[in-house]
Amino acid sequence: MGNRYHVPNRFAEGAQYIGGRLRPGTSGRTQAVVDPATGAPVHRYELAGPADVDEAVAAARAAFPRWAGATPAERSEALHRFASVLADRADELARAETLQCGKPIRLTTEFDVPGTIDNTAFFAGAARHLQGQSAGEYSADHTSYVRREPIGVIGSIAPWNYPLQMAAWKILPAIAAGNTVVLKPAEITPLTSLMFAEAATDAGIPDGVVNVVSGAGRDAGEHLVAHPDVAMTSFTGSTAVGRRVAGLAASTVKRLHLELGGKAPFVVFDDADADAAVQGAVAGALINSGQDCTAATRVYVQRPLYEELTEGIADVMATVRLGDPFDPATDLGPLVSAAHRDRVAAFVDRARGYATVVTGGSAPKNEGAYYRPTLIAGAAQDSEIVQSEIFGPVLVILPFDSDDEGLALAGDTPYGLAASAWTRDVFRAGRATRELRAGCVWINDHIPIISEMPHGGYRASGFGKDMSAYSFEEYTQVKHVMYDNTAVVRKDWHRTVFGDR
Repeated sequence: MGNRYHVPNRFAEGAQYIGGRLRPGTSGRTQAVVDPATGAPVHRYELAGPADVDEAVAAARAAFPRWAGATPAERSEALHRFASVLADRADELARAETLQCGKPIRLTTEFDVPGTIDNTAFFAGAARHLQGQSAGEYSADHTSYVRREPIGVIGSIAPWNYPLQMAAWKILPAIAAGNTVVLKPAEITPLTSLMFAEAATDAGIPDGVVNVVSGAGRDAGEHLVAHPDVAMTSFTGSTAVGRRVAGLAASTVKRLHLELGGKAPFVVFDDADADAAVQGAVAGALINSGQDCTAATRVYVQRPLYEELTEGIADVMATVRLGDPFDPATDLGPLVSAAHRDRVAAFVDRARGYATVVTGGSAPKNEGAYYRPTLIAGAAQDSEIVQSEIFGPVLVILPFDSDDEGLALAGDTPYGLAASAWTRDVFRAGRATRELRAGCVWINDHIPIISEMPHGGYRASGFGKDMSAYSFEEYTQVKHVMYDNTAVVRKDWHRTVFGDR
């Protein structure tokens, strides 16, 4: 099958990256990395345990003073070299990501890897623009200014759906701001996170600044979040696990950044370009096999266009080609695992009791964790298929009548990560951007992201931002510095303490 990536010997020294080198874990348990297109294990490694987390945190803590003390120019230059090293390794990164995730090679070569390189280049520039407010005399007798300072050791946890990009989103703003990082990737997809950390070292970023512990959430992840020497936790994953992470982080009163689940609405008004909406809905729903927290999941269509869009989306979904993810002709790869495929299928099977499967709704009879693109109609707004995050190639379509109703239905879930509205009317578009409660709202498109703009949600989708200069708000401390300008020994305000003495 295709030009597959071969793992043997690449990680023979282990799948933990601590203090600038690969090494084995010490938990006594092993984990297989499985090719989801075939179900075959392609690598087996020793999982990290609490002792490995302790070593990684110690390495990050030891590296912090030197890295935090580097000038913005020095950190910027290192990140520029980092981007160059990643560019040189683009093909290997793309093939490794396709192998462990089942992503089509077109997606990894045209989106995951270029996006990661661009993120690295962006933060190389942004590292030189971490100013606080200018100095000023806000009191008649004092000069004040604001410093932005790194926080310390950041403990980050990344998901399995975009392992390379999520490693970048967690690591880059943190180290650009002068912090050091211990990243725990998902244990089923650690390969490209390890390769990313190796590239950082090869670019001249000091040992211990970027560390990776590949372990299970209950062992390595929880220990990392609760570690007393970790100053901040950044977590991307499900809302349910996010609640657990928040509780653990609270025990040591550390800063917290959460990017959680989503159930993005796709609102089509009756003046929209129907063809564009059909194409956008299919692409927005099926990117990365629907395993994307910003993917289009709920299409709300104003009634005059409802039948046309239902037929159009079903027709385009029927043309999507499932196949070997290493074949450039493949449109849709497998889901990340057979277990996850079965979870998605169970959502659809339960929905048959109250809705209609218009197209798809089954797994092809071949090896691998594949599931056909699926469109469901006739579900009630309060049904499971409409309200719950499925994280697969499943789209629900519902009609609405008035603009008020459409926007109300779009907001009627606990989530608020992303949304889109489709209309030719500038006033409708403006209203949608104001009233859709989501961290990102697209008009006449759905999914594109850029390094210069922030990513993060409202409500049950979490808080804080990845990407962009706004992410520095998460990874820096703001310090007020105040100088007395008078050299007066006895200040006037001392009267409030000393009286007339």
